[in-house]
Amino acid sequence: MSDHQKTEQNQTAHAASLDMSPEEIEAAQAAVDAGTVDPMAEALARVAELEAKNAELAEQYLRAQADVQNIRRRSEDEISKARKFAVEGFAESLLPVADSLEAGLAIKDGSIEQIREGAEATLRQLKSALERNKVIETNPAAGTKFDPHHHQAISMVPSEQEANTIVSVLQKGYTINERVLRPALVMVSAPK
Repeated sequence: MSDHQKTEQNQTAHAASLDMSPEEIEAAQAAVDAGTVDPMAEALARVAELEAKNAELAEQYLRAQADVQNIRRRSEDEISKARKFAVEGFAESLLPVADSLEAGLAIKDGSIEQIREGAEATLRQLKSALERNKVIETNPAAGTKFDPHHHQAISMVPSEQEANTIVSVLQKGYTINERVLRPALVMVSAPK
């Protein structure tokens, strides 16, 4: 085998290693066999093509990196703002309650009945504001089974009820989005 034939075989093998289709490899081999294509010119053209592809991929990579950095920066800004203003909605829902309390305190000559009605209306406003913000009251009924996840036993008292059941509630508890904010303070029946 001559040096020229070895060079042609090497070029054909090289073309196959560059992810060329079988038809492209066959056409390249036919051109080399016919002697119409200068192997050096073909190699230089292929190098130029690969360099252009490399430059295109490098630019795509840089753009993708820039996009990732922009998304990361925007996400960090949004998280920062969310933390900063997380209580804004809750505070807005409490403003009418504060207004009602101030209005009630501004009345100098109110009867006890008027003051009680105002306090009850203000309490309803407060409960409504809490519920809108997913703060739910926990007020277990007497006879309910004691749940240490939602109740805190203050004392055990003798009772006719089954052991470890709630006898009375000393202070209501609250949950926020199903997470205990404050457990209900309860008295529990002692074992017999």
